Amino acid sequence: MIPDPGLRKPGELKLETGGKNRLAHGHHDERTMARETSQSYRQLLTYSVLLTALVSVVPLVLMTGANHRQYWQTMKSEMRQPIARLTSNARMSIEDFIEKHLAALTYLANDRSHDELCDQLRLATTLANLKESFHGFVDIGILDEQGRQSYYAGPYDVKNKDYSGHDWFREVCVKGQYVSDVFLGYRNLPHFIIAVKKSQAGGGRFQALRIIQTQTRFSGNLLERCPLEVPPYSTRTELVDSVDKTGKQLFLGYAYLNQTPFILMVLERQEDVMKNWFSLRNDSILLLVGSVAVLLVVILGGCSYFVNRIREADFSYRRALHNIQYTNKMASIGRLAAGVAHEINNPLAIINENAGLLKDIVSLKAAQPGGHDFVKIANAILKSVTRCKAITHRLLGFAKRMDTTTETIVLETLLREVLGFLGREAEHRNIQVNVTVDADLPQIESDRGQLQQVFLNIVTNAFAAVQDGGKIDISASSHDPGHVAIAISDNGHGISKENLEQIFEPFFTTKQEYGTGLGLSITYGIVQKLGGGIEVESTVGVGTRFTVILPLRNQKVAE
Repeated sequence: MIPDPGLRKPGELKLETGGKNRLAHGHHDERTMARETSQSYRQLLTYSVLLTALVSVVPLVLMTGANHRQYWQTMKSEMRQPIARLTSNARMSIEDFIEKHLAALTYLANDRSHDELCDQLRLATTLANLKESFHGFVDIGILDEQGRQSYYAGPYDVKNKDYSGHDWFREVCVKGQYVSDVFLGYRNLPHFIIAVKKSQAGGGRFQALRIIQTQTRFSGNLLERCPLEVPPYSTRTELVDSVDKTGKQLFLGYAYLNQTPFILMVLERQEDVMKNWFSLRNDSILLLVGSVAVLLVVILGGCSYFVNRIREADFSYRRALHNIQYTNKMASIGRLAAGVAHEINNPLAIINENAGLLKDIVSLKAAQPGGHDFVKIANAILKSVTRCKAITHRLLGFAKRMDTTTETIVLETLLREVLGFLGREAEHRNIQVNVTVDADLPQIESDRGQLQQVFLNIVTNAFAAVQDGGKIDISASSHDPGHVAIAISDNGHGISKENLEQIFEPFFTTKQEYGTGLGLSITYGIVQKLGGGIEVESTVGVGTRFTVILPLRNQKVAE
């Protein structure tokens, strides 16, 4: 529902019922007209809100989405760089580690004689020196050409173990040096070996390094098959997007290590790396929702305000249009009444002259039989002509004043002129009309024709409200030092509370098809224009009292 634009302002029309119902100054609301056209204005409000929201909210959402995506790509790119650097640095560190240990074993194999290497005590000393110098050496052993480890220094009981069936032994015999994959072996622990071949003694192998594999965060247990696919070979460090076994998005950095069977892989879950971004995204979503909510509230309020202003303008236009139509109608009626009055006055003048002549002739022969009866008839004709002339003069006085003019008015005379139009109806319906005017009531300066129209409308409504044999009281008294009050009361059927709140609205009527609903509306507008106001008291089944309050001198009319 569109909010009612008829918001109350200081000096506005106020209505009360139950014996003390009052209408104060101001213009009335327009709820009846609003009900008649509320559907169209609701549609206008709906379309206005939807279109305004469409052109306001949609660009905001699109810009937020584009900014979100762009920031995500930038943030993602920035987060990938550290992982790529970490992978590259780790690759260089591991390759350097293996290269140094392989070089140490190669130097040891070439520098020492077979006898020196096969000395158990010197072999243990050599292992201790390697651990102190390079770190990472666990044990060292020497194998013969048949693959039996004849000499060994280290913490495990693997001396004289046969490695002839192991792949790494065959590889080192062929290639001269070899870095193995991780395996359990006789130690039953994950490790890998670095071996070199000493050709002086016909064959030899040094097991120089043992690495224990630890638990991983994302890729299973020790020596368990990695759920990730083997990435394509590349000579440089690569960084790709991947998915773990739980469906989580991963940053995968990998590098193939030179001279080894190893692939170095660095895994980071995107949700762990992008925590700050996800937090910022949630804040952005909340900000967007809040902004859209505020924007919608502003749009709804703004559209409601402008639609109400449009409705008020439409109602004002309709009121002005109907007032113009009514004024034109009244002007046409006035001109018609003036023409009719002039046309009637001409035959009335002839009747009056002839009746006077007839009276004079009859008066000379009054002594003849029936002469007095003819005089009475002539007097009756002259009296009726005088009455008709008074009616036509009042009609001319009522019809000729269309523009607002000011003159000194005696209210009692004005009221009796108005009642003169309704005297025949009051007599026919046996309605008692009482007029009471204070002896010291001052004269007022106002517009005679418009006041005649005001009181004629109110008295006519009072006649319509009472039954035959009813009673109407008209009184005029001082209201305050600057105003007079004219009260018109009837003992008719009264006005209900619901109707009382709407009686001054344009086109509101309780007379069904016989009423236009403009009489009291025009009356209220005229009184307000003359600087006065109207008060109403009504009780259903008891009667109604209209009180017209007029200033002694209307400044608006005077100006």
